[in-house]
Amino acid sequence: MLKVDGIWKTFGGITALMDVSFEVKRGEIKAVIGPNGAGKTTLFNVISGVYKPDRGTIFFEDRRIDSLGPVKIAKLGISRTFQNVELYGHLTVLENVMVGRYARTKAGFFSCGFRLPHMVREEREIRKKSEEILEYVGLYDKKDFLASELPIGLQRILEIGRALATEPKLIMFDEPASGLNDSETKNLSAFIKKLRDEKNITVILVEHDMGLVMDISDNIVVLNFGEKIAEGTPHEVKNNKLVIDAYLGEEEHF
Repeated sequence: MLKVDGIWKTFGGITALMDVSFEVKRGEIKAVIGPNGAGKTTLFNVISGVYKPDRGTIFFEDRRIDSLGPVKIAKLGISRTFQNVELYGHLTVLENVMVGRYARTKAGFFSCGFRLPHMVREEREIRKKSEEILEYVGLYDKKDFLASELPIGLQRILEIGRALATEPKLIMFDEPASGLNDSETKNLSAFIKKLRDEKNITVILVEHDMGLVMDISDNIVVLNFGEKIAEGTPHEVKNNKLVIDAYLGEEEHF
C-alpha cells in the first residue's frame, strides 16, 4: 500500500533521515520506534507532505506522492494525528470533526458565499456524517462540549475522529499514548485494532510505549540517528542486539 524508498532529509548540516526504506501492507499495523531524535516525526512529516525529501521516492497505492503537498496527500487517503494534540480548543467536539470532513467537500467559494442549495445539502451531510463518527468513537454525548474541556485521553480520541472524517485508507499516529494513563492506553490499543479490523484502515504508529507497540504491531521499523537499523516482527525486534543496544535495553524489560 505504501512504499518508502531511499528517503533522505537534511536540515542545514544535520541529516534527519538517511536512506530510509520500508513498505506497509494493506491492513497492517506498522510501528516506527527509536530514541528521541531518531527521525520518526520527520519521517511522518515527509510521508504526509509537510516536508519534501531531498532524495528518494514514496508511493501510495502505486502513485508517487513525495512531490505532493499535505492537502493532496490527505485527499488520496492518508491522514495523521500529532505528537501534541492539535485540536481547535475554541470549537465544539462536533465542529472539530466537521473541520476534518471539509476535506471531502465539493462546494466552491461561489456556492458557499451565496448559500446555494447544493452547498446547504452538503453542509447537512457533513454534520450528519460527523455525528456518525462521534457515535463510533464514543464521543457523541460530548458533541457540544468545547474540545478544550475534554480530558487528554478523550482529546486523543477526538483527534482520531477528526482523522476519520477525511475517509482515510491509512492513518499515521504520532505518539498517540503520550500523556495517557495505563487504562487509557489499553483502551487506545483496543480502539486502534478496531479501526483496522472494522474499518479496514491501515496504520503506521510512532510510539515510545513499548507495551502498546508490542501488543498491536504486526511489524516494526527501528530508526537510530535517522537510519533504519532493524525491521521485523515484535519478537524479532525485541531480540535484535542492535535494537537492544540502541534503544530497548535489556530484554527482561519486556
